[in-house]
Amino acid sequence: MPNALLVVDMVVGFMEEGHNLYCGDAAREIIPDVRLLIEEHRIEGSPVIFICDSHDPNDLEFEMFPIHCVTGTREAELITELQEYEGDILPKRRYSAFFDTDLENKLAIIAPDKITICGVCTDICVMHTAADARNRDYKVEVHANTVASFDEEAHIQALDHMEKILGASVVR
Repeated sequence: MPNALLVVDMVVGFMEEGHNLYCGDAAREIIPDVRLLIEEHRIEGSPVIFICDSHDPNDLEFEMFPIHCVTGTREAELITELQEYEGDILPKRRYSAFFDTDLENKLAIIAPDKITICGVCTDICVMHTAADARNRDYKVEVHANTVASFDEEAHIQALDHMEKILGASVVR
């Protein structure tokens, strides 16, 4: 069986300076490693699914976070550095890529031995997606050099949580 790679929220709104939820320089630094991970999965024949934050203009999430990644805007688009890669684009509107999307159906068809997750933010969308994957009994792997967050301490705690509580394999 193949593996599957989920590339979470590597979108303009999080990855490019000047946007409301720019994740910072630490997020920019993971781009080369994310590209390598995509290339490795492509060589193995594993599907790549790009999970892209995409909200309605009046989304309730904007009560907690500034307006970001509104559907149809540039912020909700994959960053230029990853646009050359083929893969499914899956819009999501909540932290977990499983919530109200067809990710579960896509993975049922793929039937991966393992799901690798990369992207931003480690302590929010990456961790919630990893939790939901583990709750569906998937083996999950996260490479620490391919995830980042706004908050370095929260990033480290999320990696520990995914490893020690969720049972994900964290490659450091």
